[in-house]
Amino acid sequence: MAFIDEQLSKVNGLSLHTVPTKKFKTNTIVLKMLAPLNKQDVTYRALLPYVLQRGTKSFPTSINLRQHLDTLYGATLYVDLAKKGENHIISFRMEIANEKFLTDSTPLLEKGMKLLAEILLEPVLDGNAFKEEIVAQEKRTLKQRIQSVYDDKMRYSNLRLVQEMCKDEPYALHVNGEIDDVEGISATSLYDYYQKAISSDKIDLYVVGDIDQQEVEGYVKKYFSFENNEKTVSEAIAKKAIEENEVIEEQDVKQGKLNIGYRTNSTYRDDDYYALQIFNGIFGGFSHSKLFINVREKASLAYYAASRVESHKGLLMVMSGIEVENYQKAVTIIREQMAAMKKGGFSEQELEQTKAVIRNQLLETIDTPYGLVEIVYHNVIAQINRPFDDYLQGIEEVTKEDVVKLAEKVELDTIYFLKGMGGTQ
Repeated sequence: MAFIDEQLSKVNGLSLHTVPTKKFKTNTIVLKMLAPLNKQDVTYRALLPYVLQRGTKSFPTSINLRQHLDTLYGATLYVDLAKKGENHIISFRMEIANEKFLTDSTPLLEKGMKLLAEILLEPVLDGNAFKEEIVAQEKRTLKQRIQSVYDDKMRYSNLRLVQEMCKDEPYALHVNGEIDDVEGISATSLYDYYQKAISSDKIDLYVVGDIDQQEVEGYVKKYFSFENNEKTVSEAIAKKAIEENEVIEEQDVKQGKLNIGYRTNSTYRDDDYYALQIFNGIFGGFSHSKLFINVREKASLAYYAASRVESHKGLLMVMSGIEVENYQKAVTIIREQMAAMKKGGFSEQELEQTKAVIRNQLLETIDTPYGLVEIVYHNVIAQINRPFDDYLQGIEEVTKEDVVKLAEKVELDTIYFLKGMGGTQ
């Protein structure tokens, strides 16, 4: 039996994904709105979901809306934003009790679907605009969210690496938009953008739980309606690393942040993506990895040293925290670990250990409804149909030769170092 039984249908202009499972006592509804990343829209999109969750026609204030959620056995509603490849994704997530497990027969799933549809399609308005007061409050909060990245030097150095690596690519944009563009958004211009998004975004709705697909389809037909044009996903711009770029920035920081970006020339939709996952695991993804053992443990050069992959953009990012005087040493050791990977300098045991850790991680991820949705949503972004079981199988079948072949494609693009004022390196 398959780990995930995902059923897909097109209903009223959206893609409906139902995942029937008896694993959870609650039903989870996740709606994702996808559009291409671009500078003119990114800040509007970062603001929009927070304004939408503030109220609807029937529940015009946050208090009204929260009280209504409480009447639905304490249902929860969250919004968030993500950047995957060259796409900007808004998510609305709702978790609601399954009436099958209650003595009361309130149709909770239907009520949850109805409420989510209302949040999206019947927001609280003031004429042809959102409410001025709500927009002003959410603009202030958005500015704080953007500023918080600059205050957290770990996140800031990762952002700066991406900005330097992807200068002329949409991926350089931050998921929360640009702080300088927030002020220029008005209640009217945001409403105009909302209308554009509702008609042109690619919309995917996921319902996970002990559910009946036909019943869910009926609720979607009843409450949701979007323009039925075929929306497309933006393919990531595949750029080659032309030459290695070194960027050194000074700020008043106690600990240096060394971030290195590579182009892997492989993404989620490629056949060698499985090898990329294994490669990253051995190189810097886990506690048994080369970066962790050689940079952090053996040489004691870093407070932390790890790598991660951006699956839809094909970037590999190394993050480490070091003393400023250790900059050259740390860069040298990281380069040596990459050279070792390209030469096959890892054992069959490391390969098998990495496969086991990845398999466990994947199985843990699908043990939560939101994790499960994130896993299956990769297929939408990559525009492929890769069942979860095939993913597990693909990881299992990777050989040492596959990893070396993948490693040979990996190119160093940018070294970014954030150091303290006046420090030596």
